[in-house]
Amino acid sequence: MRLEKFFRQRPVFTNKEFAEFLEAKGQKNVRTQESTLEYHTKTGRLLRVRRGLYAVVPPGADPETHPIDPYLLAAKMTEDAVLSYHTALEFHGKAYSVYEHFFYLTAHSPRPGVFRSLRFRAVPFPKPLRKRNEENFGVAVAERAGIDVRVTSLERTLVDVLDRPDLAGSWEEIWRSLESVEFFDLKKILEYTLLLENATTAAKVGYFLEEHRESLMVEESHLMPLRELRPRQPHYLDRAHRKEGRLVKDWNLVVPKAVLERSWAEVT
Repeated sequence: MRLEKFFRQRPVFTNKEFAEFLEAKGQKNVRTQESTLEYHTKTGRLLRVRRGLYAVVPPGADPETHPIDPYLLAAKMTEDAVLSYHTALEFHGKAYSVYEHFFYLTAHSPRPGVFRSLRFRAVPFPKPLRKRNEENFGVAVAERAGIDVRVTSLERTLVDVLDRPDLAGSWEEIWRSLESVEFFDLKKILEYTLLLENATTAAKVGYFLEEHRESLMVEESHLMPLRELRPRQPHYLDRAHRKEGRLVKDWNLVVPKAVLERSWAEVT
């Protein structure tokens, strides 16, 4: 009965969490712990997602088809995992599209994980944050199915997806997702952007904020520190995909025509 309570409270859990639970009940034998996991996996009560990570299957449910919460899986991939980039947008309910690729920040270097049709990718914390021990700037703790999940705030997520658009989908996806957020703490956006010490990222954040000056109540005082950090020479909005565009001189950014004209809005 105690084990069933653990399963109800932990729909996704790690080997370490399971061992801590059993040890608290006086069962410290490692082989007993391993055999217990093996038994319940064979009976279909548990699914082994990857080494050291398990998901619980409710009694009577089919282990092959029972849905497992992908956000809980991503949050348990490493001890320090932080849901981020497009996954953070989805978690906050602000993503324009639903993906089957999940991103999480971590100081570790695990291999990409695959579970059914879902893919999980670890992303290292940005180097400037590591230098300052600021990896957790803008990281919030949210509850999901009774489990604490770490996820980047909407403010940090805005900066992160502009900094790494390759982890957020197309520019249409990024723009539409961010435009669905009604309010941002602009001071937090500014503080986090400056922490990254990246001129191109500062310009991209400044460009986005200026384009949404009215809806987000952006003032010149928010833009000035970003302008001071902008690149001295023109940079592409997405340096990995240097598509033809127009130079926005105020930010020294070459912006693709599709973004400038919001060409996706013409599609009905």
